[in-house]
Amino acid sequence: MKKILLIQTGGTIAMSAKGDGVELDPEAWSNLLYKEFPELEELAQIDTYPLFFEDSSDLNSSHWVNLANCIDSNYEKYNGFVILHGTDTMAYTASALSFALQNLAKPVIFTGSQVPMSSIRSDARRNLINAIEMATTPIQEVAICFNDHVYRANRATKLSIGDFDAFGSPNIPPIAEIGLNIQLNVQPKKILPPFENRAKFSNKIFVCTVHPSLNTSYLDCLDLSKLDAIIVRAFGSGNFPMKGEFNLLPFFEKCRDQGVIVAMVSQADFDAVDLSKYPAGRSAIKAGAVSGRDMTLEAALTKLMYLTAQETSKSEVEKLFQENLAGELTPH
Repeated sequence: MKKILLIQTGGTIAMSAKGDGVELDPEAWSNLLYKEFPELEELAQIDTYPLFFEDSSDLNSSHWVNLANCIDSNYEKYNGFVILHGTDTMAYTASALSFALQNLAKPVIFTGSQVPMSSIRSDARRNLINAIEMATTPIQEVAICFNDHVYRANRATKLSIGDFDAFGSPNIPPIAEIGLNIQLNVQPKKILPPFENRAKFSNKIFVCTVHPSLNTSYLDCLDLSKLDAIIVRAFGSGNFPMKGEFNLLPFFEKCRDQGVIVAMVSQADFDAVDLSKYPAGRSAIKAGAVSGRDMTLEAALTKLMYLTAQETSKSEVEKLFQENLAGELTPH
């Protein structure tokens, strides 16, 4: 029987109803897990580890490093890992680990729930059982298991607040689907270099969402000396205002001149940025911008946080940002 480490970080799955809302309740979670889920022992030998208990909105890059280090220190002891995590930032944490945990030969599966485990209508049972079972499969990457689907971590995004089907991966199919049988849509790699934990992230990234009538003077207030990169969430395939007082090109040029990377992603979930298609995109290229193509915001952000922390040059970061490192980009 395979050995799985179940790592608890908090989130809705660890909450209990308190008055009109819900609150984190670590003690109740521990009791419920052993009382309500005896069938887990049929799937694997499971050890639990309460790494921390936080609402996922309060998680940051230091928690990602802590989580990666936990997996690293236990890597040889277990066949797979399941991480219980809040849904709001699950895609960010999972994506960050997809870049940090190099040459994974074992599954690292994130899951959680939309309704606390303590509720009779909770989706926690289904998601947890599925995640444990997926952690016993030959998947060799970080993934999110939710509502009978398994998504590549750096392709996933949260699409719904109130639906049990909370996640999706808009630009690629799920890497596994769970029905009467489990259908794996990825093949294990036969030869892998040694596993390596490279969890190190820079917090010097800013995300700018383009919108009509964006006052560019607000952007002029940014201290670019404290930034490594700016992610621009553009319209469509990479469009943005180019006329009059709302013209963003001077800001992009200012970033280029001060050594700040400008990376373009789309506000649309499906398809890819193509900076060669329209005049705005072509102008952005001339101003030094690089394309995130079909990366999710979560992947683009965590990838830049990862790359800029690895002490490489700006040109090397720009080059690697546009390359597929962990399945986050669709090949040309």
